[in-house]
Amino acid sequence: MHGTPQEEAFVTSLIRDYYKAHKGITTDRIAEREFGAGTFERKIAYRHLHFRDDAEFSRFLIDKAPAYVSYSVAYYRRPDARPMPNKGWIGAELVFDLDATDMHLKCQDLHGRSWICENCLSSVRSETLKLIEDFLIPDFGFSEKELGINFSGNRGYHVHVKKESILQLSGSARKQISDYISGNGLNAETLFPTMGRRGAKLIGPSPENKGWRGKIARNLLTNMEKGEENLESIGIDKATARNIYKKRALISMGIKNGNWDMVYIKNKAEFWKKILVSQAIAQSDRIDKNVTKDPTHLIRMPGTIHGETGLTSKKITSISELSEFDPMSEALAFTSGEVDILPNKSIEFGMAGRIFSITESKKITLPVYAGIYLALKGLASIYIT
Repeated sequence: MHGTPQEEAFVTSLIRDYYKAHKGITTDRIAEREFGAGTFERKIAYRHLHFRDDAEFSRFLIDKAPAYVSYSVAYYRRPDARPMPNKGWIGAELVFDLDATDMHLKCQDLHGRSWICENCLSSVRSETLKLIEDFLIPDFGFSEKELGINFSGNRGYHVHVKKESILQLSGSARKQISDYISGNGLNAETLFPTMGRRGAKLIGPSPENKGWRGKIARNLLTNMEKGEENLESIGIDKATARNIYKKRALISMGIKNGNWDMVYIKNKAEFWKKILVSQAIAQSDRIDKNVTKDPTHLIRMPGTIHGETGLTSKKITSISELSEFDPMSEALAFTSGEVDILPNKSIEFGMAGRIFSITESKKITLPVYAGIYLALKGLASIYIT
């Protein structure tokens, strides 16, 4: 938000009222975490904050009404000490940060990377579900109760693994987990042992295989069933995609038996290697690896307001809740009242089950949640009376 002091004061008063009405915002082991707070200009303007209990934290939120609040994924003996080695690191959650900005979606070519549309939100939610259901639970053996899932308050989701046995993992070990999930170093020749052998049948993974082998097979089968466009989206040219889709029953039967040679493809070794790489990227390049490997990282505090949207960093209690979660309806912080704004861009967007059509330079009265959302996104000015 790059508004006037009066506009910032108005939004700050709304934030303060929100924290007065929500005094139960907290986290586990609050006294062992470092906190940071930000302004509308800087998400973390100051850090090394420490709160002894929930009451002290609540007083801080009401008194300061910060635009952003972050907390450490790590636990410390002395969270407010500095420099960092003096804090006395105890351990850290394993955290994954998924953001629609990193997904290179086609819709972003139309509306830019700072705006977020329904497709952005749906895509990043799907990737979060994929991270949990395709990797964290089956490949690493984490249970749903060991995971914490939060909407970030803006463009994505944070997944926290809180299992005791992972708290001591080094940055290097965390990077290895991130690399595995990202398919970094995935070897096509390992998955396709006959690849490159002249005249040999192409033997590859089947959907029942564990780890990446099964993922690759299942992903191709899914894309075949969804249609030619989905096959093109993973790097297959239009003519070959049409041929594969036409013969999908035969190809599916072959893949299920580990035989990836049920249709003629020119230069098949290079072709499938390209598709393999494409699928690996499509499945898992959405994770901010710097967040995952850093055991001292500060991340958005659940329940607090995001200063770029006016939405809350909403805690999600289950995988089933995540699959249906709509942040533009369920993460609203400001739910009552109206505000007058002057848009600087024409735009249409949905919030709380309503569609708003906004015309550039035309004053309009909106529900507070919608008007503040546009103002914080830099797309409108607030009329202060």
